[in-house]
Amino acid sequence: MSATLKDNANFRWLMSGATISMLGDQFTLIALPWLVLRLTGDPLSLGLVIALMGIPRAVFILLGGALVDRYSPKRVLMLTKYASSILLGALTFAVLTGQASLPLVYALAFGIGLAQAFAVPAGSSMLPRTIEPHLLQAANGIMMGLRQLTLLAGPLLAALILVLEGGNGAVASMRALGIAFGIDCASYLVSAWTLSQVKPLDVVKPQEQHLLRSVGEGITMVWRDTDMRSCFLYWGLVSFFIGGAMQVAMPLLAQNTLHDAAALGVLLGTHGVGTLIGMAASGMLKKLRWLSFGAMILSVDALAGVLLMPVGAISASWQGMLLMLPLGLIGGFIQIAVFTWIQQRVPPQMMGRTMSIFMFIFMGLAPLSAASTGWVLQYLTLTELFTGGGALLVCFALGAWLFTPMRHIRHSAAG
Repeated sequence: MSATLKDNANFRWLMSGATISMLGDQFTLIALPWLVLRLTGDPLSLGLVIALMGIPRAVFILLGGALVDRYSPKRVLMLTKYASSILLGALTFAVLTGQASLPLVYALAFGIGLAQAFAVPAGSSMLPRTIEPHLLQAANGIMMGLRQLTLLAGPLLAALILVLEGGNGAVASMRALGIAFGIDCASYLVSAWTLSQVKPLDVVKPQEQHLLRSVGEGITMVWRDTDMRSCFLYWGLVSFFIGGAMQVAMPLLAQNTLHDAAALGVLLGTHGVGTLIGMAASGMLKKLRWLSFGAMILSVDALAGVLLMPVGAISASWQGMLLMLPLGLIGGFIQIAVFTWIQQRVPPQMMGRTMSIFMFIFMGLAPLSAASTGWVLQYLTLTELFTGGGALLVCFALGAWLFTPMRHIRHSAAG
């Protein structure tokens, strides 16, 4: 961490609160599937719970961005933390008292997903409102690196709690799940307190216009910005045709090709380690000055496509790890660059709506792609899917380089 960030009180409060909250989220992500399967033993019910969390998040995220710009990201994020703590508190009580039921889990999953629709644009808009522009690159690198660490450490801690408290009986197992939900509930309350200590750099006057009109204004702003429009359309294309398909393809690869239940964890874990290294490299190297922002994005995507093509042909986990590590590395590096570029380019009063549109590209379009991948796999083998997906990514990057202005887009200036 740079000396300037060490002395920044806002960043310390944001970093500590985000770490606690993200660790707590991992407990729910581990415990919720086990709860559904213990109540029903039905994979279809589990899929419905996941859908009930994802659908409101995708549908309402644009409205969430408009509310963030109208009332400030801190205010909206604080309310979502309180709402999530209430929902998780109710779930904890129901599980520990033996009153948990599938309809209750459905309702609470929908509520949690709805809260995330407003928390995601609020959280991604906090840094540019509280951290000086010239510190955003380093701050993004640290915050996203911490998120990646929690994705690696959180499930291990959650699993440890379930093992230590699980025992051998059904009552003890439910008690362990209740404790896991309670830890997540407490993490939201603690992170809400740390958020209350954050002092925004400036006060943006709330907008009084209708929310739907405010959403339209955000879309219009992105569309009229030629550089941003080019990037968002390109990212939408990649998310729809490739991102969602890979979410389905990776578990199938572990199951059908590697025949190892632990293989998926190994591959995703290796990718996560690579992502963490890439994020650290992004914070240290700042920007690749010899490449424009757009040229860097397209070059990295083309390289990712080349690495993706042979994934479907692997026959052992170690081969997949050799491909997942560099894929994670370049992905982590580019994530920091993209977030910083958006945060430095967009005015504060439009940040919530812009980030909600950006998040919708991945949270809204990728699930549609994932849903259609099962149909595609009726006609393609898994090897052909990976090869075609990688080749398609290379073609998208090459096409954008040749036929759009993307390669000329410059890095945004700090401030």
